[in-house]
Amino acid sequence: MITFDHVSKTYPNGVQGLDDINLTIEQGEFVAIIGLSGAGKSTLLRSINQLVPITKGDIRINGRSVTKANKRELRLIRRQIGLISQQFNLVKRSTVQKNVLSGRLGYYSTWKSILGLFTAEDYQQTQAALAAVGLLDKLQTRSDQLSGGQQQRVLIARALVQQAPIILADEPVASLDPITTEKVMRDLQQINQNMAKTIVINLHSVPLARTYATRVIALKAGTVVFDGTAEALTDERLEQIYGKAIFEESGRDL
Repeated sequence: MITFDHVSKTYPNGVQGLDDINLTIEQGEFVAIIGLSGAGKSTLLRSINQLVPITKGDIRINGRSVTKANKRELRLIRRQIGLISQQFNLVKRSTVQKNVLSGRLGYYSTWKSILGLFTAEDYQQTQAALAAVGLLDKLQTRSDQLSGGQQQRVLIARALVQQAPIILADEPVASLDPITTEKVMRDLQQINQNMAKTIVINLHSVPLARTYATRVIALKAGTVVFDGTAEALTDERLEQIYGKAIFEESGRDL
């Protein structure tokens, strides 16, 4: 469970990223965050693991405060949260196997992490995670030889090896072609349904949110303006979120 309790974020330049957010995301939900650029989507997502520190309020994961956690507590909490972003964040010159194995680093001491001392079970989990996203045959391939979609799926595999019950995905398909986008979204959907992982994903695409999410949260100027099922996200509600221009640009294909 992820709880936002009167959460606000004001940036040093005075921009209000989040304004009194109150949300509860239950275990096993697939939540899509939508809204215009600058609405606060990335701020909301990245505040969950304190990559963006909040200004007011409290964020809790399973009752444990992320906001008030000390360094050791925050490290343990972050171990439970996988992060996938549109910047692939892979060590490009390393193999797929090494990149996926890095998901285990949070479980080891600093010196073991530096030396890369992984167990046989770690290697088995890596192979299973890559098989789950259809990339087992790329185990020893250098990551810079993969397509963008394959690199995103390596990040998903890394989150699986991390054994994170929560996966945050910040615009993971923004730079992918439509066919690869659907593949990555289906991978996330299957992980959510088959492994009961909580997925929180930022999306620019309303159709993707409607297709894959069990719950849609819309932000506008840092506030929640919609929170409900994809079926409840009517054209009228979309106009409130995006304005009439969304229908002109999309030809009403929403």
